[in-house]
Amino acid sequence: MAPTRENIVLIHWHDLGRHLGAYGHTAVRSPNLDQLAAEGFLFTDAHATAPLCSPSRGSLFTGRYPHSNGLVGLAHHGWEYRPDVRTLPSLLSESGWYTVLYGMQHETSHPPRLGFDEYDVSNAFCEYVTAQAKTWLRERDERPFLLTAGFFETHRPYPADRYTPTPVTGADVPSYLPDTPAVRADLAEFYGSIEVADAAVGDLLETLSDTGLDENTWVVFLTDHGPAFPRAKSTLYAPGTGISLIIRPPRGRKLPPRTYDDLFSGVDLVPTLLALLGLDVPDDIEGISHAAQLLAPVDEPVRDEVYATKTYHDSFDPIRSIRTKDYSYIENYAPRPELDLPWDIADSPSGQAVAGSTGQPRASRELYDLRSDPAELVNVADDPRYDAVGENLALRLNEWRRATGDVIPSEFVGTRTSEQHTTAYARAHGINLVSRFAKADERGYDAAAQARPAAPPRGDA
Repeated sequence: MAPTRENIVLIHWHDLGRHLGAYGHTAVRSPNLDQLAAEGFLFTDAHATAPLCSPSRGSLFTGRYPHSNGLVGLAHHGWEYRPDVRTLPSLLSESGWYTVLYGMQHETSHPPRLGFDEYDVSNAFCEYVTAQAKTWLRERDERPFLLTAGFFETHRPYPADRYTPTPVTGADVPSYLPDTPAVRADLAEFYGSIEVADAAVGDLLETLSDTGLDENTWVVFLTDHGPAFPRAKSTLYAPGTGISLIIRPPRGRKLPPRTYDDLFSGVDLVPTLLALLGLDVPDDIEGISHAAQLLAPVDEPVRDEVYATKTYHDSFDPIRSIRTKDYSYIENYAPRPELDLPWDIADSPSGQAVAGSTGQPRASRELYDLRSDPAELVNVADDPRYDAVGENLALRLNEWRRATGDVIPSEFVGTRTSEQHTTAYARAHGINLVSRFAKADERGYDAAAQARPAAPPRGDA
């Protein structure tokens, strides 16, 4: 298949999960994205490779798992891609596409490493990003392009000065959160941020229509992982790994809209987009292309399982999982509290609402029957009726780890590595780690001490 010379506009948000009207969240006002979903492919079972920003984004832009591309922790903590890793923009640039980024990125501290021909990461607020992107679209040359627009709004702290929160009722509180006034107010702020960012998406889509570029442009909308609430972001449960993904084909292709229910992994984005453009997929890509299934649906699914990882967030917390349509299996490789909340969630009203209830030890193995327990609340790993299922999933997870070269550091090495990265970041930003982890202990996270970064030496700035 010859290259199509079609364009891609890729819009990505922070920490959204699937909190859009198109996914059934009726309290969320997202008319522009809901319309985009109605005109394109709405992915209902897409999952991040990691439940935190940089590792998940690294997979989305390289088609490789975090331990393969090197981005196993947060970029602002010092983690970077390995030198041999190529990104989607660099691959497209090599094939004659012009690639440009406006706004948010969270994969590197050195933006040239991203592989874009042009970038402006000076401001990630959606109004600025959209204004720059609109100008570029109207002034661009005739080369096919990848335009990436990254919005910050749905990451904490939410931009409360730019919207009026709508009250959230009990029916709108996700099942994994307690229904309290504080949680409802927190969700209202989150939903307000979605409304602001959705309006900016509508503005950008209108420009595509006005310029006629929507006739030969793929529009891709996605987020990195689940929302910044307890039992979502930073966990390998569905609220942590489940992501929004909408792909609208060029109008000139006249492809009918559809709901895409197959499993989709973050590593699948790069090979899928390359294949949709008629480009070869490099051998080092670990994801699977869904392009053929999108263009000409068949009953056979592209993949039977997806894998997710977590190694470092604000602490060393090694976890791996395999998810099928019927089951979710998780292995926890270090003793930790049931929920090891990252800083932004721990400090939030919702984090405070669960304080003291998440400090019990986490099981080393977790198995959930998604057919009867989609919320993943009843761990059946020790139920004899599920022995065969658990053994099968454990073997498949182990084989995937072996095949992809996944080596988990020891408790000593992982903790020391986390100390070095987190302490350097804390020093640079004036964060008092002693005070922060004292607060964690007060909330009942006794096990957090096992992964506590060391305090800077006395006398250091």
